[in-house]
Amino acid sequence: MQTALALRGLDVRYGPVQAVRGVDLTAARGGVTALLGANGAGKTSTVMAVAGARRIAGGSVFIFGRDMTGATPDAIVRAGVAISPEGRRVFSALSVEDNLTLAGSVVGDAATALARKAAMMERFPILGERRKQLAGLLSGGEQQMLAVARALMSGPRLLLMDEPSLGLAPQMVDRIFGIIEELRDEGISILLVEQNAALALDVADHAVVLANGVVAAAGPPQDLKSDKLLQAAYLAA
Repeated sequence: MQTALALRGLDVRYGPVQAVRGVDLTAARGGVTALLGANGAGKTSTVMAVAGARRIAGGSVFIFGRDMTGATPDAIVRAGVAISPEGRRVFSALSVEDNLTLAGSVVGDAATALARKAAMMERFPILGERRKQLAGLLSGGEQQMLAVARALMSGPRLLLMDEPSLGLAPQMVDRIFGIIEELRDEGISILLVEQNAALALDVADHAVVLANGVVAAAGPPQDLKSDKLLQAAYLAA
């Protein structure tokens, strides 16, 4: 199996607190890998470590076969990784278009950045309609679309998505998960962090369950849907 991401014995600490302990995880190229667990299970800490935004206390991170352990966020982006973070974190005081322009600044080539921005407006028509509107005035669902579009501006091969359904209306959740399936069909590898296990398992090709910072279960989604370990992982928090 060709891998987009491989974690080996990953440890993440916050001072004396160990948030992630010895996590092994493999995400196949061109697939959706769901990272599940209750609040505080270590999901976001794992994703931020992959993105280079959280210091790794131990273990290794391999991205498309390259050892990227301890690499800077800029180096991670250059390796083909982008993140759509929890809470969306768009620049609320900037317009939709300016958010995308800023995200495109990492591309380096102005023509490519312009083409990608146009592609984002086409993929997310509501962003095209709201292009001059301040991002802070968008609905939660529209901000989530903008967060995904910003991440896609770098042309990633691996997209990290942290709680994309959080706080969204059911109709918008359906749209976001439809986008996840579209991106997978286009060959983008996705590591999907999601507290709503049912949603994530429906789109995932593989799933890993964290509980208290360690891997509690891993395997095909159909196996985990009825796995008592999945239920226990959520109840353990």
